[in-house]
Amino acid sequence: MLLAVSPVVAICAAVIRMVSGCSPFIAHRRVGWRGSELWMLKLRTMWEPGAQTAAGGWIERISDDGGPARKAACDPRVPHAFVRFCRRHSLDELPQLLHVIRGEMSLVGPRPLTAAEIREHYGTDAGELLSLKPGIAGLWQISGRNQLTYPQRRSLDLEFVRRRSFRMYTRILLRTIPEVWSGNNTY
Repeated sequence: MLLAVSPVVAICAAVIRMVSGCSPFIAHRRVGWRGSELWMLKLRTMWEPGAQTAAGGWIERISDDGGPARKAACDPRVPHAFVRFCRRHSLDELPQLLHVIRGEMSLVGPRPLTAAEIREHYGTDAGELLSLKPGIAGLWQISGRNQLTYPQRRSLDLEFVRRRSFRMYTRILLRTIPEVWSGNNTY
């Protein structure tokens, strides 16, 4: 799968580097399986207009612990039509296939979160969440994506952890494809 999408990732990275003047890849610090540190790789789709950070390298590590804010359709940090397209259709998530190959993530599982998100929204259920490898696709991504609140995401993550089955994995994988293709619920 990674070999099949690598030309798309390479083209996206080159265009992002050209239009942003920034490193095309970013690595966000997340909490992985069993509480391990995970530097989750993504294509950069946000930057401050006029900023040219880390232009010398190809990957910039972002260790902020606040977690993602609610996404908006007209976010000024997404200043180019090409990167809006990449975000809308989740092309920015494709580099995470490397984490699957390395055994740090799964194709399906709860999305990796920051330590702050886990503390604030999962509390005593954090151990359950971290008992599984985080995934590229998960139950809340096919159930409303960015339209969901944190309590709704938490509920769906815990439902996945508690009721997971081969049938659920298959359903999530099959529903992820049209969800990503359509770009619905991305803002």
